[in-house]
Amino acid sequence: MCLAVPGRIVSIEYGDTPEMTMAKVSFGGVIREVSLAYTPEAKVGDYVIVHAGFALNIIDEEEAEATLADVSEIS
Repeated sequence: MCLAVPGRIVSIEYGDTPEMTMAKVSFGGVIREVSLAYTPEAKVGDYVIVHAGFALNIIDEEEAEATLADVSEIS
């Protein structure tokens, strides 16, 4: 089972290869560094689903907000 959380990309630091590209992602104001190895097409402002420090998918803002609301209900 995977618990992935949506966050918004606020900046990107491009590495020598796509696998080394890192993003600063905001999770409700908490900024974390996340690998974009699996989502090299992601850009600043995109919402991504993150698990274990890796952005797994790009999602739209509505889906991100709905997911955060669901998580808020169960916590």
